[in-house]
Amino acid sequence: MADSHDCQTMSVPEAGKAFGLGRNASYEAAKRGEIQTLRFGRLLRVSKAWLRSVLNRGEVNDSERSKANGR
Repeated sequence: MADSHDCQTMSVPEAGKAFGLGRNASYEAAKRGEIQTLRFGRLLRVSKAWLRSVLNRGEVNDSERSKANGR
């Protein structure tokens, strides 16, 4: 089994903290597609690589916004 330090994902609230969001706002952002999630049954996780990519760009790109808005 992998060491917890090797985990490549994090919880939605943990990812939301990087954007200054609280728990509920984080899940709402994930529901809108602004925070990209991976689903394992009922468990939602966020890729650390995705989070680093978004933070390095400085904003969510237009295609992610379009997906969130159903376009």
